[in-house]
Amino acid sequence: MNSLMIKALAFAVVLILATVAVVKGMKIDLSDPINLLTMLGAIGIAIITAGVTTKYIGQMKTDKSTGELVGDKWDGIGEYKNELPSGWAFSFMGVIIWALWYWIVGYPVNAYSQIGEYNEETKAFNAKYEAAFANPDQATLTAMGESVFLVQCAPCHGETADGLSGKAQDLTNRMSKEQILDVIAKGSNQLGYPMGAMPPMLAQGADADAVAAYVAGGMQGTAPAAFATCVACHGADGKGNNGAAPNIAGYDDTLVSHVLQNGKKGAIGAMPSFKTRLTPVQEKALSTYLQTL
Repeated sequence: MNSLMIKALAFAVVLILATVAVVKGMKIDLSDPINLLTMLGAIGIAIITAGVTTKYIGQMKTDKSTGELVGDKWDGIGEYKNELPSGWAFSFMGVIIWALWYWIVGYPVNAYSQIGEYNEETKAFNAKYEAAFANPDQATLTAMGESVFLVQCAPCHGETADGLSGKAQDLTNRMSKEQILDVIAKGSNQLGYPMGAMPPMLAQGADADAVAAYVAGGMQGTAPAAFATCVACHGADGKGNNGAAPNIAGYDDTLVSHVLQNGKKGAIGAMPSFKTRLTPVQEKALSTYLQTL
């Protein structure tokens, strides 16, 4: 064994030991096939590097140039018509075959997907979350709802839920008179309630103004005569006939759920659907918090 081979083998051993040290230091789980495959690949690269280095540096010291030169020269430098080194050619083909296997049969197309792993972990966490909060008390729901609100809702509605001074829906006030007049004039079919679409112009002029003032004022006192049109769907108390239509008297779980599931046209643009972002417990918590504002 010559000195070059000894140096190459020593270099390979150092690389392997360094790889093992990093794996142990970072406490990488080698039971995971991906981590194990990466570890074996690193060791294989170290061994191949030592072998290739020994072979070709040794040849550079001893081999003589042979073969037929091509006719053209570049600045006096000629080139031999030699075949590619068999080791290089087979290694190149091996890399191509491995790449095709990796893309088509191995990772990630068939055996592994980071997106799939993320989705599975998310489902498992949501199931654990739902089980942990299967029967939360009122205080827990309120605290949880505030956390959800600050993350998901505050960017548009403001941290105090005032709608950023009128730029978005003020959640501390169910609806303003102007908003109610706009719904009366244009109708509504955004929230997917069983009663279906509310037609436009069910009340006009002074009647529309009276209904809007009554609803915006919290439905206190005697209802105006024109409010009878609203009773058919929303009920005399305005609470939506047990979920058949929107609750116009205040926030409830059904209303919040419909808004989150379907989104809603707002003053600063369309509010997107949140049906894939929140769990049922989080929706219930958010509704509980909104009712405390």
